[in-house]
Amino acid sequence: MPDAHPDLTRRQLVLALGIGASVPLACFAQTQRRMWVIGWLHDGDSSDPVDVQYENAFKQGMRDLGYVEGRNYRLEKRFSTHDPGSAQASAAELAALKVDVIVALTTLAAIATHKVTREIPIVTDAGDPVGFGLAQSLARPGGNVTGMTSLSAELYSKRVDLLRQLVPGLQRVGFLYNPENPADRTGLKQFESACSKIALRSIPAPARNAGELTSAFQVFGRASAQGLVVTSRSMLELRQKLIEQAAASRLPTVYSRSAFADAGGLIAFGPDYPYLYRHCASYVDRILKGAKPGDLPIEQPDRYELAINLKTAKALGIKVPDAMLLRADRVIQVD
Repeated sequence: MPDAHPDLTRRQLVLALGIGASVPLACFAQTQRRMWVIGWLHDGDSSDPVDVQYENAFKQGMRDLGYVEGRNYRLEKRFSTHDPGSAQASAAELAALKVDVIVALTTLAAIATHKVTREIPIVTDAGDPVGFGLAQSLARPGGNVTGMTSLSAELYSKRVDLLRQLVPGLQRVGFLYNPENPADRTGLKQFESACSKIALRSIPAPARNAGELTSAFQVFGRASAQGLVVTSRSMLELRQKLIEQAAASRLPTVYSRSAFADAGGLIAFGPDYPYLYRHCASYVDRILKGAKPGDLPIEQPDRYELAINLKTAKALGIKVPDAMLLRADRVIQVD
């Protein structure tokens, strides 16, 4: 016997799917969960515990916003050396994949990515994004780059001031930098400006690798440097050798990341990088929801971390002022 209501089964199915008979079936496909693809470009070592910490901080930021890796997003990761050519090759691979957004968290990675795409949104922690041509202004970037910037002249003045508090009569200060890193070249100018304002002699020395690191300390020795400032991201992979060289030279050193103090460096002052990378997830979230990167202001960090290694201070014969210890976020005690 023929079915008296041949469309009943179809109507019931449509209603069961919760979309209503008047809604085209094509709309149902559009409601399916999308798997976002996020490019991750870092000039560093994928196995380094510090780089793993930074990646995990970003993932935590994504979880806080309701994203679950493997469920509604995946990371397409590329790591490069601290060389512009390597960074650009890795950036080109991500651009060719047409990922939804690229997280390029260093200046070198951001510049390399910006060279290969002006279409894919880029979230970065670049030093001086305006000076490097990545954005028209911090308030309104205007292009495809947004995020954070951790480079500022005030940071260098603060690091030099910390060194003055640790070394009475400080007159000559070394500065270690990677000449191939644009952020380091800008940092050198800011360091020299900070020194000139208080009549300190700056002693810059370049280092791209471990061999050049040894040569740099010879420069500091010949110039009778009394202290050292290290802010280069590329030195993170060489931190153990760097800290050993500083100890052998009995050179009090101020670093830019707490990872150096954890590894035995005297003192570190800089942005709270895990917090900063968690915050970068909020930029990715807004972009995935339709915001244009050029409309999202580039922010400066509002959280900084001071870490002091008292074991290293004792080995160098340095008395850390009580006021500095009270201001410290973390104090690594003597065993």
